[in-house]
Amino acid sequence: MTLLLLKSTWFSATAVIPQVRAEWGLSGEGVAWLTIAVQWGFVAGALLSAAFTVADAIAPTRLIFLSSLGAAGANLLLLATGGLALGVTARFATGFFIAGVYPPALKLISTWYRHRRGAAMGLLVGALSVSSGVPHLVNGLGGLDWRIVIVTTSVLTVAGGVVTLVAIAEGPFPFPAAVFDPRQVRAVLRDRGTRLAVIGYLCHMWELYAMWAWFLVFFTAAMHRRGLDDPVLAAYVTFAVFAVGGLANWSCGALGDRIGRERTAIAMLAVSGTCAATIGLLLDAPLWLLVVVGLVWGYSVVGDSTQFSTLVTELADQSYVGTALTVQMALGFLLTGATIWLVPAIEQAAGWHWALAVLAVGPLVGIVAMHRLLRSRSP
Repeated sequence: MTLLLLKSTWFSATAVIPQVRAEWGLSGEGVAWLTIAVQWGFVAGALLSAAFTVADAIAPTRLIFLSSLGAAGANLLLLATGGLALGVTARFATGFFIAGVYPPALKLISTWYRHRRGAAMGLLVGALSVSSGVPHLVNGLGGLDWRIVIVTTSVLTVAGGVVTLVAIAEGPFPFPAAVFDPRQVRAVLRDRGTRLAVIGYLCHMWELYAMWAWFLVFFTAAMHRRGLDDPVLAAYVTFAVFAVGGLANWSCGALGDRIGRERTAIAMLAVSGTCAATIGLLLDAPLWLLVVVGLVWGYSVVGDSTQFSTLVTELADQSYVGTALTVQMALGFLLTGATIWLVPAIEQAAGWHWALAVLAVGPLVGIVAMHRLLRSRSP
């Protein structure tokens, strides 16, 4: 439950984009930059953490607590801004501090499990997935006052950090102690198995955050085509898309423990890629069908996430698992900036019918990477 709270600031601004866009007079490009700033802030924080092996040198509970304070404070800066420049700065800072929450949390839960680690990490990533959708739920409950969303998500993040520090400890299977070694950043990618797991993660990230960032706007546009103007309904449907991903992380994590992480990732990549390629074609279909496909996409688009992170904890140098996870995420979130920008650019040129189809490229390449990893690990 505490981890559900920690990442709620990530999409706090995205959830209230329609209100903020109107109040600040933002263009479509400005909206994209407001979202991309969080991704790149995370990348900057993750790269700095990896360079100094912070995730392996500082106790994860302490690092998560300090980072939660920073993320909440940066999120609250949005209340003092009135335009794009300061807004982008605040969102960048939010992402920077979240880099001290996510990778250490994955490392922390791994210390509790040697067996069934996939299911355990799936539960954690599922909580973080749901927490990313919490702003949409708060937005639906709070109506049009976007400031309520910002304040509430900041409070939730601090609460999660405090509980982590006070009530959570490292497990009975800690990773070996690490020393400062900047060379570990390159060493992570020299190992073939770890490299393929990272490539699979990159393909997953090509799709995931652009889908999360733009689904609300896409669904709102679909409603407008039907003469509907109900931002609360759009917020609830979007939260449901995030929430079903929480279930996917846990169930697919357990499935990966049983049938193999590569096979589970391949299945989820195939389903999510199909949804990405076809959901735009359903723009004028019955609304219930669009919701169903959205929920299937919300499930499958994160069902593979746990597989890649768990593979890294198993394949990487055990003294630098935190650094390996941080490198993986830094590269992945760097890539998300491209697709978050690309989707609205395609939408302006060709409309929503085709804007989301570009996201299917990632799953297709990811399937190839997982097939290669599966062959290399087969006896």
